Amino acid sequence: MRIGVLGTGNMADALATHWARAGHQVTVGGRDIGRAQRLAARIGAGTRAAGPRAAAESGPVVLAALPFAAGAAVVGELQAALDGRTVIDCSNPVGAGFRLLTEGGASAARRLAAAAPGAHVVKAFNLCHEDVWRMRPPVFDGRPLAVPLCGDDEQALARVGRLARDVGCTPLAAGGLDRAGLLEAAAALYIGLWVGEGADVQAMAPPLAYAAGPRT
Repeated sequence: MRIGVLGTGNMADALATHWARAGHQVTVGGRDIGRAQRLAARIGAGTRAAGPRAAAESGPVVLAALPFAAGAAVVGELQAALDGRTVIDCSNPVGAGFRLLTEGGASAARRLAAAAPGAHVVKAFNLCHEDVWRMRPPVFDGRPLAVPLCGDDEQALARVGRLARDVGCTPLAAGGLDRAGLLEAAAALYIGLWVGEGADVQAMAPPLAYAAGPRT
């Protein structure tokens, strides 16, 4: 699969490295072409460097590895180039005090969808630190990490599900794009508990067999 990456930061590095190693053709796009070239060289496996528009046009899937504050503006500038493509939003709109910056408004993913209405946006890969995504693979206590996906287009969800498996994870259908805000809110809660309180977030949920109450 041909994959364009918008951004040259840690999430772009972590995810694109997995995909390039899995045999996908990756194009890293950045306004700073030198930085894009350095990231492409570090990823290797034939990864190319380009400007944002060329990366957006390079394949059917585009990872928007962009800060929340810049995401909608960058995607809006590339609106025509993104028509018909699957756009993965991995951003977290979390601010000072682990506050959800979109509270009371549209989710970050819905803002990208509004900026590029011809694209098929899928929210994914936003619940973990980039170092978790660097693991080969992210498996804990023998279980692959689950990646919730929120989106409205079946083909787009299938593409992102395949890419989640290429990272070594299990894709998890989490509903339409209208539920992306729940993923973003969960990230704000988790980050606050992990970083602010040093809490074991995994301990919050009982085993699946007990999710609806103890069995008698």
